[in-house]
Amino acid sequence: MIDARKDRWQLFAVACRATVLLALGAPLALAQNLTQTAAQPVAATTVLEPGDVYLPGSRVYAFVGKTGFGHEHGVMGQLLASKLQLDAAQDAGQLIFDMRSFAADSEVARKYVGLADATPPATQREVNTNMLGNAVLDAGRYPTASFVVRSLTRMAQPGPRGLPQYQLQGDFTLHGVARPIQVVAEAEEQQGWVHLRGGFSLVQSQFGITPFSKAFGAVGVADEVKVFGDLWIARERQVLAAANPPANR
Repeated sequence: MIDARKDRWQLFAVACRATVLLALGAPLALAQNLTQTAAQPVAATTVLEPGDVYLPGSRVYAFVGKTGFGHEHGVMGQLLASKLQLDAAQDAGQLIFDMRSFAADSEVARKYVGLADATPPATQREVNTNMLGNAVLDAGRYPTASFVVRSLTRMAQPGPRGLPQYQLQGDFTLHGVARPIQVVAEAEEQQGWVHLRGGFSLVQSQFGITPFSKAFGAVGVADEVKVFGDLWIARERQVLAAANPPANR
């Protein structure tokens, strides 16, 4: 209650100051900017417990190959509330994918999956409409996908960059179909965080998805899709300001 009163008095004082500025002939934009700035909330902090995935800094990428005269695509999507516990032999957590956030062929997505050329905005819109529509992902009917991780255990051998490797085993559900998968990922520890990066391949038709094609199959995408996860996981309790994500620490 005290904080609420304090905030109201602060806004009242700023509004009065803006009024005085106007009376003294100050530019309207200056007075308006002062009021708008005061109305903006202070950057909130985010508290993450061990195992929580830092959602703003984590992404999922996919490389979609081509058939015939089609085009290769890079896709990027976001996660919803997710949690992973390293070195857990059972009940290691869950990743939830926001399928409605998936977008194809941004510069960032294409670069991540190794595609150098750019895609015109009009083509991106067409690809996204097809990808999210009823004929492919049907994101309206299946707004999420999930990976229920039964175990997440460290492997004996390090990865290609000399970093520890982990094996994730569990059930991946996409388009309403669940199938067991296995993922190998590298883990890099950074100031109380684990940067976990790995991937796996899936076959669209095994999840009840018909790969997009047109012109009687002359233009289309491959059935196999390579999926990559790039995740920041709290190793210890973290209290973050909005402007201080783990990647900048």
